[in-house]
Amino acid sequence: MAHEKLSPRQKMIGMMYLVLTAMLALNVSKEAVEAFKKVDKGLTQTIANYTIKNDVIYKEFDRAAAENAAKAGKYKTAAYQVKERADEAFNFIQGLKIEIIKKAEKDPETPAVKGNEVIIEEVKRIDDTNVPSEILIGANENGKANDLKALLSEYRQFLIGLLDGKNPTTEANLKSSLNTDDQKNADGEKERWENFNFQTLPLVAVICIMSEMQLNVRNAETEVLNYLYSQIDASSFKFNKLKAIVIPTSNYVTLGSDYEAKVFISATDTTQIPQINVGGSLLPLDETGKGIYKVHASSLGTKKWGGIIALKAPDGTVKNYDFDEQYVVGEPNVIVSPTAMNVMYMGIPNPIDVSVPSVSPDKIHIKVVNGTFTTEKVKNSKQEYFKGAWAVKPNAVGQDVQVIVSADINGKPVQFAPYPFRVKSIPPPVAIFANKSTGSVPRATAAAQQGVFAILPDFDFDLQYLVTGFTVLYSDKGSDFEETSTNSNLTTKQKDLIGRLTRGKNLIIKDIKALGPDGKTKELQPIILKID
Repeated sequence: MAHEKLSPRQKMIGMMYLVLTAMLALNVSKEAVEAFKKVDKGLTQTIANYTIKNDVIYKEFDRAAAENAAKAGKYKTAAYQVKERADEAFNFIQGLKIEIIKKAEKDPETPAVKGNEVIIEEVKRIDDTNVPSEILIGANENGKANDLKALLSEYRQFLIGLLDGKNPTTEANLKSSLNTDDQKNADGEKERWENFNFQTLPLVAVICIMSEMQLNVRNAETEVLNYLYSQIDASSFKFNKLKAIVIPTSNYVTLGSDYEAKVFISATDTTQIPQINVGGSLLPLDETGKGIYKVHASSLGTKKWGGIIALKAPDGTVKNYDFDEQYVVGEPNVIVSPTAMNVMYMGIPNPIDVSVPSVSPDKIHIKVVNGTFTTEKVKNSKQEYFKGAWAVKPNAVGQDVQVIVSADINGKPVQFAPYPFRVKSIPPPVAIFANKSTGSVPRATAAAQQGVFAILPDFDFDLQYLVTGFTVLYSDKGSDFEETSTNSNLTTKQKDLIGRLTRGKNLIIKDIKALGPDGKTKELQPIILKID
């Protein structure tokens, strides 16, 4: 709504009022009095027009507050405070006009007053100069014009206070149109505002002056209402570009889970460039004004970041908007699932890696059927984080181990189908002497050995078997010679037997026992080596 300016007709009425006031001061004819009546009638019509316009503005405040009470509510409240004070001033002046006319006419039922309306054409004692001064000035200058002056002064200051120094043009208009300062009269002497406006003037002039004051009251009401209404959207952003935005909670979903996304309209103002500050540095912007945040992932774990978006509002103030985000840095990985080798071995921890694409390892959980499991955590200089590795130890052979994986996806637990593993016993190790279990061995090599060992050749796990005993057998000329060890080392007697072996003779190591990582002792195949 634009600021209400005085129309040419209103300006003409004002000029006529000034001319006629001067003519009355010179005791001119009744034609001047009739002209004053016409001026007052024009002022009264203009006041009615202002009242209608102001009523429209109040309805706009009602509508705005109904649509957005948080934004428009306080301005609607201020507007109705203006209405209350404007009506108070207007009605006080109207009451004075009615009081003067009724007393001058000496008729409480005079046709010049209908309800709260004054009919200037019906006033008979239109040129009475005593009654207006008697009521307004009083015998000791204690008339009701004093109250009128105080009321207009308070009204003016109230309206200026609502402007809060933000509209100097309207403030100057209020000080001028509602001025209650003492004035200089025709003789150049300073005169009280009350006397300057009302003393010894005829009734028609006083009524006309009061109508002008009422017009000023309504005009001031309109100016301040226009200002208050403009403030509803003064700090609101004016967006000139709309775009549909879809932000999924995740771009990856698994079978049986839900895909969820937020869909909304994004509004931007291409004339306002935001400043996005992260960690004390401004982000570079793309062509649409969106900030680009880029950081090298140099360590694992959850990373938190955030900052402030600053944007200048239409009223010149800067609005700050905080934001906080986080992301997870994990190790690069690829998932390869063997379909024919899904085997676990009994009695030992079988390491497995479990990952769900786009899900942080700390959001993944497992359960194991026919087994137990442990987790692996890694510590860096700042925090401990879950690596995503487990070790499963089966409980029994002949029954599958089932690994059941669940993950927290978008705040909801999602369970996946069980993944089965066959369970096998650990294969028996092979006993070796001089790194051989069969074949031939040089006599010097055999004599230099310190013991017997057990290995698992071509086995995926690095398992250690400990030989707990063995017997060395030597046959010569139909007689057998045996010596036994209760650990993996050769005894002195066993070394003596090996030392007596000659080329072509067989070295036999039998009754070999080895303790496995599962805590069980196994009997191994004997070692038969020919001495070179």
